[in-house]
Amino acid sequence: MSGHSKWSTIKRKKEKADAQRGKIFTKLIREIITAARMGGGDESSNSRLRTAILAAKSANMPHANIDKAIKKGTGELPGVVYEEKSYEGYGPGGVAILIDALTDNTNRTTSEVRHILTKYNGNLGESGCVSWMFEKKGLIAVNRQACDEDKLMEIVLDSGAQDMTVEDDVYEILSDPNDFNTVKEALDAQGIPTVSAEITMIPKTTVKVAGKHTEQILKLMEALEESDDVQQVYSNFDIDESEGKE
Repeated sequence: MSGHSKWSTIKRKKEKADAQRGKIFTKLIREIITAARMGGGDESSNSRLRTAILAAKSANMPHANIDKAIKKGTGELPGVVYEEKSYEGYGPGGVAILIDALTDNTNRTTSEVRHILTKYNGNLGESGCVSWMFEKKGLIAVNRQACDEDKLMEIVLDSGAQDMTVEDDVYEILSDPNDFNTVKEALDAQGIPTVSAEITMIPKTTVKVAGKHTEQILKLMEALEESDDVQQVYSNFDIDESEGKE
């Protein structure tokens, strides 16, 4: 079982709020454009595009916006070409930070990411310094009210999921990225709604933070997420809930 980072729970709640404001659309559109540019506009043969469209639909993005973004990616409509860029570094308390960006100006993005990390007591590191601490996984969240735990466990394991855990008010289902769509389709076939479904980076182990480090890391992660160029931010921190307890 991979380590569970508190950030995955916080991020899911934040993304729900962002989706309600339509704020997340910019990032989703960039991902759809890039996925279509790299693998073509047919989602049946482009798993990255299929995942991006799934995320867009989960955020209630209008179909017209999705279709327009695909056409920009395939060149049927004019659009900006975004470059994929990854950054690695450390945050307060020595936690690992992994950042995925899509940008039309790498100098601007690098400068902004470095500034944010420095502002919140972190620092930008060399390529490869923390990526080894994470592994790519499919992650699907299902509301605990949506399905009986035993039934859900049977469905997801039969469809190729690797693990299922209970985190706050949701079941978190982990899978190999190659099995992600199969697991999601199995849930859809049973009429089980999902809170979120994405390909993500899961920490192999976690680092507990407490006191001022907790406040600093949360502010750092939120500041990075607010950047238009930043698509995803991953960390291996976990909040020490025992702080202040006897």
